[in-house]
Amino acid sequence: MIRFLLWSLAGVAVIVAGFAINTGRQAARYAMVEDTPEERVSRLAEHWRLRTPEGPGPFPAAILLSGCDGVRDNMEYWAGVFVERGRAALILDSHTPRNLQRLEAWRLVCAGQAMTGAERAGDIAVAIDALGGMADISGDVVILGASHGGWSTMEFAADAASGRLPPGLTAWPAPGPDLLARVSALVLLYPYCGLLNGADEERWPPAPPSLMVLAENDSIIDTPDCLERADALRAAGGEVKTLVLPGADHGFDQRQKSAFSSLEFVPEQRDAARTAIEQFLNARGL
Repeated sequence: MIRFLLWSLAGVAVIVAGFAINTGRQAARYAMVEDTPEERVSRLAEHWRLRTPEGPGPFPAAILLSGCDGVRDNMEYWAGVFVERGRAALILDSHTPRNLQRLEAWRLVCAGQAMTGAERAGDIAVAIDALGGMADISGDVVILGASHGGWSTMEFAADAASGRLPPGLTAWPAPGPDLLARVSALVLLYPYCGLLNGADEERWPPAPPSLMVLAENDSIIDTPDCLERADALRAAGGEVKTLVLPGADHGFDQRQKSAFSSLEFVPEQRDAARTAIEQFLNARGL
């Protein structure tokens, strides 16, 4: 019995050490696999979905990034909102090309052990570059990221502004500042703003106008962290607006949930978020 307990404790220690080492790797912006921009966009394009408005185009665009559990129904909803506004909507699936949908491997993303927001920023870079080469796409790009996707969007904006290469990419598909210049606004739905989020105030000011839609009772991310981060980015000269939805929890706009999830879809809160987002975009002629 004692031997069994010792082996059990040793196993737990190994798991804890593994998580600690991997978290350190993530914090150090080290990626175990690297892609050229051409390799990355080839992998992503097999799984992304582009929805376009009726008519001949060309259209301005939006890029949508899901939370850590992969593409769910809320991405289709927000894509529809952008299409109604006359924008082509690219739902960017970062999970399937990395086999993070199999056997619920997405849980490693949610635990911070696979595909950080910094790594996923490279997906945004190659997607913007790819949109620029499409005949039916023209004009500006709006990026909407939910949860982990919001974190990734913030990392992209900071990296592109400073030219720091996202981990996992061997090179930018185009100069970072040039890619960022194509982005006219960021919409960040309940993003992760904790210690691993590297979008700091020193590199943020060139970022486009941004709106954070946060949940008052968020049980997944720390809303005060995001409010504090927004204050710091504004103090550095960035344009960052915040809205805290009263009574809302994480993922209020998402019907599809994992088994045993305590999160709820609340259509009234999604409607409130939509109103705020559309007002934000309308005020900027987008």
